[in-house]
Amino acid sequence: MIILEQSIIAKDPKRKSEDGIVVTDDFIAVIDGSTSKTNRRYSYFKSNGRYAMQIIEKFIRKAPKNISCHDFCVGVTKKIRKHYKNSEIPHLAEHPEERLTASAIIFSRVRREIWMIGDCQCLVGGEFYDNPKPYEQELAEQRAQIILSGEEPKEHYLTNDTARQQIIPRMLETMKLQNVTYSVIDGFHIPEQYVRVITLDFQPWEIVLASDGYPFLCSTLEESEQRLARQKEEDPLNIGQFKATKAFTEGNNSFDDRSYIRFKV
Repeated sequence: MIILEQSIIAKDPKRKSEDGIVVTDDFIAVIDGSTSKTNRRYSYFKSNGRYAMQIIEKFIRKAPKNISCHDFCVGVTKKIRKHYKNSEIPHLAEHPEERLTASAIIFSRVRREIWMIGDCQCLVGGEFYDNPKPYEQELAEQRAQIILSGEEPKEHYLTNDTARQQIIPRMLETMKLQNVTYSVIDGFHIPEQYVRVITLDFQPWEIVLASDGYPFLCSTLEESEQRLARQKEEDPLNIGQFKATKAFTEGNNSFDDRSYIRFKV
């Protein structure tokens, strides 16, 4: 495995990224910790998303080189679950929005497979693959309509995104379906029919793994950054061709943390 380029950039220059990149002799992975939407916290020193990302990172670093996708899903679920108290499990079963949650995309050198758990994206030989969360686009469309039909000037939403605040209740409602109708890593059983697996043959491949912080994934980091910069300039609210559930908030360099790694195998 030859690393060609990689980057992690936090959306807020004043805070640490909830994204992470892992490179070992046997695995390359991008992990996207989910930003908390409630006040529940598992660490005094870091966000839930960053905490979840770091737990998964440690698991990957210690994973057997020939681990299967199934065993990975089982093992990483147990790893997250250890960070819950037994007394909390019934409550967390009913309230997925309070769990430690992350998405991850992992390349296994031995298996010659890419595992997509949750909302992530990649390019394999230039062909695009993703594994989006259901309802995300519906929520993004709803937010866009609130802004376009509202009386507030558009600039208002760059400092106080009240349209996003209006869709948060619906967002929390859809989270009750995580690991039911879509997969994430959150300490509860991962339904593997929603884990996308890409199997590679033994010819050389150039691969890009990325979090969903790149609205337009390109074959180089520079191109991906240029497309992101153009999006910020032309549609900072993310309500046009590319719609998202959040904007390029004033003071931030993007609407989401972003990570990107390109390599050859």
